[in-house]
Amino acid sequence: MKKGMQPFFQPSFVLCVVILAVAASTKEYTIQKLGIHFIKFPLPLQKSFEELDETKLSPYRVLNKARITNRDVLETLGTEDYLQWELEDPDASADSPVRRCSLFITYYTGNPDMVPHVPDECYVGGGNKRMSGQVIRIPLSVSAEMDADLPESIGAQSVLFSQTGQGPVPVEHRYYVQYFFKANGKYAAGRTETRSLLGRNFFSKYSYFCKVEWKFYGADFAGIVYPDPPQIIEASEKLLSILLPILENEYWPDWEAANQPNDEESETQT
Repeated sequence: MKKGMQPFFQPSFVLCVVILAVAASTKEYTIQKLGIHFIKFPLPLQKSFEELDETKLSPYRVLNKARITNRDVLETLGTEDYLQWELEDPDASADSPVRRCSLFITYYTGNPDMVPHVPDECYVGGGNKRMSGQVIRIPLSVSAEMDADLPESIGAQSVLFSQTGQGPVPVEHRYYVQYFFKANGKYAAGRTETRSLLGRNFFSKYSYFCKVEWKFYGADFAGIVYPDPPQIIEASEKLLSILLPILENEYWPDWEAANQPNDEESETQT
């Protein structure tokens, strides 16, 4: 035996090679028996957001339903499952800073990018300056008639932006944008928490997340006005207490039902 080959025939080296070979040959079998799924299948919405009956959002009125026609923008967004509406609350006074609301909902499923699109970056890309951000708690007041299993409150990001207008006397506007996620059956207050939910989802064949984003504003004699944090929380409670039962009951997939093993899977596992 050549001297240079001797290390390769040492018992310790041979044992390591054998262990690695066995591990490689049994990896797929072990993963299958453990029920681990690295590749995720799409879990579609119960129905398209475009089918949302706007009368169910009462007292809110829908002022505009925007659709993205630029294919480059749509590809950057990464999904065609979205809703982009402008709402008006007729119960608020004409000059109230929460009279109107921009609502933007996006849904991703299968093997989506790990939550790339959040206002913190998208608004900055649009020329705004991010000033600060914090998690706020929004209480929910859902009536029994809505029949929705919701928590008493949810966490959401509230991000403060600054935008300076054009003109001889530039005027700075500061406003807040709120958002949260529903990911694999759970609510998440931000991108990091959502990524964690997606990353530890080993035993389901499916994966999804949905971002709900909104911004309140109004107008008075001086122009556009924006609410302060207490006004945002109060108005958000009203909005989400109406919107979330609709999303839960009619649009978001039933995560528990989707992960119930069927007869074929039960036979495979046994």
